[in-house]
Amino acid sequence: MSLLPLADIHRLIFYDHRCNGRSSKPELETMEWGNLTADADAIRQHFGIDRWAVIGHSFGGMVALEYAIRYPQNLTHLVLLDTGGDSVWVQSNAYSELEKKGYSKLVVETAARFYRGAIARNEFMKSMMILGKAYYSHPSVWLLLKEAFHGLRIHANAGACIYGFKKLFSGWTVMDKLNQIQAHTLIVAGSDDFQFPPIHQKELQIGILGSRLELIADAGHNAHIEQAGKIVALIGSFLEDG
Repeated sequence: MSLLPLADIHRLIFYDHRCNGRSSKPELETMEWGNLTADADAIRQHFGIDRWAVIGHSFGGMVALEYAIRYPQNLTHLVLLDTGGDSVWVQSNAYSELEKKGYSKLVVETAARFYRGAIARNEFMKSMMILGKAYYSHPSVWLLLKEAFHGLRIHANAGACIYGFKKLFSGWTVMDKLNQIQAHTLIVAGSDDFQFPPIHQKELQIGILGSRLELIADAGHNAHIEQAGKIVALIGSFLEDG
């Protein structure tokens, strides 16, 4: 998840969530929504920022939604990028979306297990390689190499990813709380995102009063990689005009 102080939109604070990346590795059980959002707000306080904009992609977007609901007084703008407000989309619907798109039985079955946290640690990297193409509208060798590199980086945190899908996401939803979000909100997603498809993005827009939805053509779940220029321009103008 990324955070931007509104007074200085050229200043970007990027951090890894607890148990992930270069952040500390407390017990996985501490990776719950209350702690994840409190961690983000502790960063705000550390830098002496009064109110700021929050940008979250995928899981980071879920944390951003929880943050917007729990800390509305500290937020000016919210940008949700290829994310969702209900775990059912990734855990119960993603594999069927892949089946509709014509992906192989191996990809579909891997997705069903992976997004429910039903894989073992020694299956993690192989599963990511199997699912790699699905994250892009038009996968290329370059994009797949980039995805493989990303997979190697998070392989060290496989336990956190598996725990997140198995425990943190189980039954999770904020759809009934979206009307509590007060910040100016931009929702951006690839039109070919199989995890959080356009139909769900429209649900988010309806739920968050006054929010703006932008669907990006020729982009999948990683729209910020496939259509980087469009995403940067959209977010930049949104923060400046808001």
